[in-house]
Amino acid sequence: MKINKSPKKTFVLDTNVILHDSTCINQFKEHDIVIPITVIEELDHFKRGSQVINLNAREFARTLDSLTGSALFNGGVPLGKGRGKVSIALSRGLSDEIRDIFKEDNPDHRILSTALDIKQKKNSDSVILISKDVNLRMKAKAVGIKAEDYKTDKIINVEELYSGKDTIENFNHDLIEKLYQAPFEIPIKSTLKKTRTEIVPNKYLVLRNSSHSVLASIDLKNEILRKVDKNPVYGIKPRNAEQTFAIDALSNLNIPLVTITGKAGTGKTLLALASALNIKKYYRQIYIARPVVPLSNKDIGYLPGDVESKLAPYMQPLWDNLKVIQDQYSETEKQHQQITQMVKEQKLVIEPLSYIRGRSLQRIFFIVDEAQNLTPHEIKTIITRVGEGSKIVFTGDVYQIDHPYLDSQSNGLTYLIEHFKGQNLYAHVNLVKGERSELAEMASNLL
Repeated sequence: MKINKSPKKTFVLDTNVILHDSTCINQFKEHDIVIPITVIEELDHFKRGSQVINLNAREFARTLDSLTGSALFNGGVPLGKGRGKVSIALSRGLSDEIRDIFKEDNPDHRILSTALDIKQKKNSDSVILISKDVNLRMKAKAVGIKAEDYKTDKIINVEELYSGKDTIENFNHDLIEKLYQAPFEIPIKSTLKKTRTEIVPNKYLVLRNSSHSVLASIDLKNEILRKVDKNPVYGIKPRNAEQTFAIDALSNLNIPLVTITGKAGTGKTLLALASALNIKKYYRQIYIARPVVPLSNKDIGYLPGDVESKLAPYMQPLWDNLKVIQDQYSETEKQHQQITQMVKEQKLVIEPLSYIRGRSLQRIFFIVDEAQNLTPHEIKTIITRVGEGSKIVFTGDVYQIDHPYLDSQSNGLTYLIEHFKGQNLYAHVNLVKGERSELAEMASNLL
């Protein structure tokens, strides 16, 4: 019986796809890839700098340079057995059809013009423009070109994303009582076997029956359920079960990777910073950083002042959280003074994420705030640089994306949660209830 293979396609790549993933040409299997010359020109503007997009631009340029020969501009260079070809398409400005519709001559329209030219030459609907830019995709469809997002690193359904927690109703009364007695643990096999909960390392559980409840965590390495206590950290007291779980994960020296998600006001950053201060004796420094994603996608260069004053608005929320923790104590108390001293001696450092690059991450408690604005590649770059004795925490709201080419399914934080679930060195907690104020919680839910 003859099997009909799907028709070979030609994918035209936008610049933002390459800046998002420098290895993107390896993701299209047997299909051909075309890179408009305009994309090469745009990449040239990104080759200088230390941001991940700059590194991606340089890496991609090196990859293309290794594909030597005129075939890159004439028919394409094969990428290997069972895979398609990659080629660079030259163009001479906008086609008449594109110019008549869009008027302005800009890189997006030149890429669109190249895609349309290839489609007309092939006389086929197998030409597809791949772009992270939703507006360019709409323009492509308007002129009859198929267009898709780059979905290689997207998860299927963010609504089903691992929450790190489960609630088990009608749990055995005697087993709950046993968790309240030393050694405050019970074996997993005899307790969770008949429940429907998925057994995942470091997963948190609320165990209930009609009269009692207890908070617990799955310790798969020792095959036990251990009781989780409601412990304050550096003056900050957990206000709900999820915050209690978050503090437990953040304070556990045996879990070097933690992700904390939740909407605004749930306490993600505050709990992470307070936990770091609470166990600071185990680490050489505390770093807290966040990616700088300017509003309206403008570069920070348009802001007045020197570099420090340009970046100050982006870092201020982190200093605000530190101030909240410090204000739990009077100015004469040791804990208040310790924070001031740590900042002065750079034992506690708050900086943009780009400033952290290149530093040694040995015995560091490293908090990355607003991690939903990182790409999967950026997340990987950060984690692979973490040295022995360090703990790294990513916090963020997977629905509150400021990055122009990321969404709830493709951002690095979502990608990390999906891929690290089930690992013994990892714990995740999704914070649900806002604790900032009743008004803030109502606004978050209604607006």
